[in-house]
Amino acid sequence: MKNVTHWINGAPAEGAGRTSEIFNPATGEVSGQVHLASVAEVDAAVAAAAAAYPAWRDSSLVKRSQVLFRFRELMYANRDELARLISEEHGKVHSDALGEVARGLEVVEFACGIPHLLKGGFSEGVSTRVDSYSIRQPLGVVAGITPFNFPAMVPMWMFPIAIASGNTFVLKPSERDPSASLLIAALWKEAGLPDGVFNVVQGDKVAVDRLLEHPEVRAISFVGSTPIAKYVYETGTSHGKRVQALGGAKNHMLVLPDADLDLVADAAVSAGFGSAGERCMAISVVLAVDPIGDELVDKIVSRVSALTIGPGDNPASEMGPLVTEVHRDKVASYLDLGVSEGAKLVVDGRETPVLGGSTAAGTPGFWLGPTVLDHVPAGSRVHREEIFGPVLSIVRVSSYEEGVKLINDGEFGNGTALFTNDGGAARRFQNEVEVGMIGINVPIPVPMAFYSFGGWKASLFGDTHVHGTEGVHFYTRGKVVTSRWLDPSHGGVNLGFPTNK
Repeated sequence: MKNVTHWINGAPAEGAGRTSEIFNPATGEVSGQVHLASVAEVDAAVAAAAAAYPAWRDSSLVKRSQVLFRFRELMYANRDELARLISEEHGKVHSDALGEVARGLEVVEFACGIPHLLKGGFSEGVSTRVDSYSIRQPLGVVAGITPFNFPAMVPMWMFPIAIASGNTFVLKPSERDPSASLLIAALWKEAGLPDGVFNVVQGDKVAVDRLLEHPEVRAISFVGSTPIAKYVYETGTSHGKRVQALGGAKNHMLVLPDADLDLVADAAVSAGFGSAGERCMAISVVLAVDPIGDELVDKIVSRVSALTIGPGDNPASEMGPLVTEVHRDKVASYLDLGVSEGAKLVVDGRETPVLGGSTAAGTPGFWLGPTVLDHVPAGSRVHREEIFGPVLSIVRVSSYEEGVKLINDGEFGNGTALFTNDGGAARRFQNEVEVGMIGINVPIPVPMAFYSFGGWKASLFGDTHVHGTEGVHFYTRGKVVTSRWLDPSHGGVNLGFPTNK
């Protein structure tokens, strides 16, 4: 049985109080325990970060980037072990976990360029013998609160840029799959990061609330559900903190009649059921414009029936279980709800065969196979609510305009996709749709690390997206310096208000 601790001031720190069970989602068995931080333990992590901040802030940009380069190489060398830990505790298949690590490493690579990213501007001679220039400086101690679905990638959206910019960092990962955070912390130490610059507190709401209230924490980054994102934003900002809080999603794929339906079906299945649908960029609704609905559903169903569902450590598995029993049951409840609302259940994930077991419903563990609901009524709960699982809803629409209206009328504005061969329609779509991340014939439009990730409306609280240039700006604040170095022969008193000359 594993025992997952905190990481404070460069070393594991055993918890002294409450613990929570860690499960293997593929079997439903308890695999270990994780310590849940008390207020005192959070305070110890913040104190370590605060003590380490002055020296790290004053370290050169070259030194910071050298540590980041070494960290990147160590992460790459240990990517299989990191993916194994993710599969054991989250349930996603090994290849999917490897992909998560790879996308997170893109942000590390972006942060390695911090000497360029923090370059300011300079204007010579803004007035007589007066120059002005801008600089960006770190904030101090910053924190990240991250979700269960990407225990490596989402933290890597945050801490590489924060640390490269000269801040110190406290990570509060999900208590459901906490082990990846400790391996990451150990690799930071091996890379030469000074003790206290990166800390991990395992925990639940107690740890979250203390980070939100702690006077030494200057900024909070959060990814999770919309209700919690709203709570984090309101609580953090009320305590004077800078906050970026990314919430939930209900991502639509609008399919026009001229689209390549084989490409669309491949994309819908891949984007809907990868990571068992437990990702905020999953496609959960396909808007099929008449008259393509029947043909498209047939193609989707044929692909779903060929998927292999099984444990993450089995190389044959294409989709694993859900993360907890409670979450699996919540997702499964939408199947009967959809039927009661008038949808047709064309693929029932409860009946999906599981490698090493029987059906999803009859196999130990937290299983639910890919599910397809057709003729889902627009505006129904199954259509509107974030399910966060392997449930793909097909909504029939009569036109492009109806499809865009349904997207724009939704609560969320995280990601969306349009599939078409019409360039004019694509250009119109990207202009009219009220969503932060858009794919044109790309089902999961997660930006590269040098762009920024984030949605609109109830998918984002705060003004700044994560990573990219916006991420650098979030973890730094600007100064403008106006300087004058007088000629020794110049002098004289002038009591008038300073003016440009």
